[in-house]
Amino acid sequence: MLFRPYKTIYIGKQRLPFTPGLIPRNQERLAKRVADTIMGSLLTPAELQNLARRLLQTERVQGAILWLLQSALKQVRNDKEQKTAKILAEILRDLFSESLPRLLKALSRREDFLETQINQIFDQILLEFQLTDLQAKQLTEWLLDVVIPPETLRQVLIEFLSDRNIQVIDEGFREKTSGTYWVVANLFGVRNALTRLRSFCLDEKEVANTRLQELLLSLEVRNHLRLWFKNLSLQNLPVSTVRQLRATIRQTVQSYVQEKGSQFIQGFGQSIDWDSVAIVIINRLQASAAVNSSLELISQEFALILERYLEEDLEKIVAQAIPILAIDQVIIDRVKSTSAADLELAIQGIVKSELQAIVNLGGILGFVIGLLQGLILFFT
Repeated sequence: MLFRPYKTIYIGKQRLPFTPGLIPRNQERLAKRVADTIMGSLLTPAELQNLARRLLQTERVQGAILWLLQSALKQVRNDKEQKTAKILAEILRDLFSESLPRLLKALSRREDFLETQINQIFDQILLEFQLTDLQAKQLTEWLLDVVIPPETLRQVLIEFLSDRNIQVIDEGFREKTSGTYWVVANLFGVRNALTRLRSFCLDEKEVANTRLQELLLSLEVRNHLRLWFKNLSLQNLPVSTVRQLRATIRQTVQSYVQEKGSQFIQGFGQSIDWDSVAIVIINRLQASAAVNSSLELISQEFALILERYLEEDLEKIVAQAIPILAIDQVIIDRVKSTSAADLELAIQGIVKSELQAIVNLGGILGFVIGLLQGLILFFT
């Protein structure tokens, strides 16, 4: 009678009493009572918090995060369409085209912008920089063969020996010399010699170039320049000069960054193929042993951060999660949607021995009471 019959039985239009059984007839009310009992006594907010703490232990959370990171890395490796590389390329493109120029423009307004960095670069690189013998030799050859070859020296000499410059040199030589040199300067002068030299450079180009080349070789200018470049170092300058040079370099760099830094970064970003760069970065990260070995450390750090967050806000999170999960409604729906036969099997499976004991006890009591009634009727 607790469970059966499962459905209402009608005789004509009248319902047969005690149909359906007690539990099928009150299944909706039973579902509500079960849900209230579970939520009120078993799954209380405090118990849900304890359950969440057990589920979100640091080791479990770390394992879950590590699995997610490894799955993400595996997905990146199997990504044939290079979706991750495309996303990274867009991020880099936006960074260099929009975000970084705006940030640089905002930071460049500060008075001490890049001051420490530029001073450090100057002290650690420029101040200690010195050319090697090979570098000095290459710089000397480039200077004499490309920058100032004999042809260029000849043209510079012609431009320098203008009429006015010759006159200034001649007058200065006459006025500022004394003794034997004064006699030579006033009797012969240098105007005629400088004029003839200019005419020679103008009229005899090939010969003049050859003579200049021979003069450079005779004077060993190449060797002297090589030694000068090799020994060139900022450390040989006076301290005051070095400080002034450092201040000048810093001011120059700061002024350039403030005025043209944003345009430079934007132009630099537009000139780079970020798609190719992103693919190279992704491939490098995939094959990087450091990335693979750091996943466990990253997952541990994330787990510790989550643990500290849960310690502070777990109660609030559980309070917000209970209405969202609607556990009581889930219980009601599950009980209501369970058929009477399945509900009977479930309840009997839980309390089978107890129900059977009740049945047996009822039988024994019925037999004893019937026997007593029979004896009483017999003797009366």
